[in-house]
Amino acid sequence: MKDETLSGEQLLSMLAALANPHRLRIIAALQSQGRNYVSQLAREIGISRPLLHLHLQKLEEAGLVTSQLELSPDGKALNYFEVSRFALEVTPAAIAEAAKSLPTHLDP
Repeated sequence: MKDETLSGEQLLSMLAALANPHRLRIIAALQSQGRNYVSQLAREIGISRPLLHLHLQKLEEAGLVTSQLELSPDGKALNYFEVSRFALEVTPAAIAEAAKSLPTHLDP
C-alpha cells in the first residue's frame, strides 16, 4: 500500500481499524516481534483468543495485517499473522484526495 493514493473507503477502513487500543497493541506486537500465531499473540497481549481474532479480522479487512494458515510439526493448524507494509499519512491534502472517491450522498 506504500506510495499509493487511498480511496475514501480505504482510508475510512484503515482509520476505523486503527481507532481501537487493542488493535494498536496488536500492530505494535507484530511489528516488534514479527509474525505470530493467534494463541501466542493472545497470551502476549493479554486478551482472549476470540476477542483477538475479531480484532485481527478488522485489521485484515483493512489491509493492515495478513494471515497464513500453517501446520505445526505435530499436526496442529496455526494461523500466523504479520503486519502488512503500509504507510498512512493523514494530511488535509490526502483526506481531500480520498474524499473525491466517496459517494456524494452518504447515509447519516
